Amino acid sequence: MTSTTTEIRPFRPVDLGTLVVLAWSGEASDGTDMPYLLAYSLGDAEGGGATTAAAVERLLENNGLPVGGDLVDGATRPSLPITLLVQSGQAVVTLPQLSAQCPVPPEWLAAVAQRGYAYLVFTTRPWPQARPGAPLTPEFLAAFVGAEETLNAAAHVVLPARTLRA
Repeated sequence: MTSTTTEIRPFRPVDLGTLVVLAWSGEASDGTDMPYLLAYSLGDAEGGGATTAAAVERLLENNGLPVGGDLVDGATRPSLPITLLVQSGQAVVTLPQLSAQCPVPPEWLAAVAQRGYAYLVFTTRPWPQARPGAPLTPEFLAAFVGAEETLNAAAHVVLPARTLRA
């Protein structure tokens, strides 16, 4: 008789590899700018892209963010364990296991100030060609972000923007 065991692998932050967050804004269907965030791994953990994809998926699912599922509206889920802090020209995305930040352009800050939230695409699909410091053209970004493989392998989250009060 053959039996199958189900191995439950714990989440290990090192398996994420290098995690990158990018910010940009673009016109939404309502005609105003939408502030977007893209979170992805470079796929550079030991074990490569398959390891990082699995680790990102575990991270997202462990925090109630379905990969390839419906849009999660953080404004209607106050217990959602992911937050967005906007401070000093930076966007900081925080989950219980990690925190990642990125500089944001002025048009992104204006869009998030107008809307009060940002749209996060957190994909399990590694993007090794988009290393920090490497040239990133709008076409290069659009090709990755707009690809079905990227969007279907991502959690989509509307994150209310918080700021530090003085």
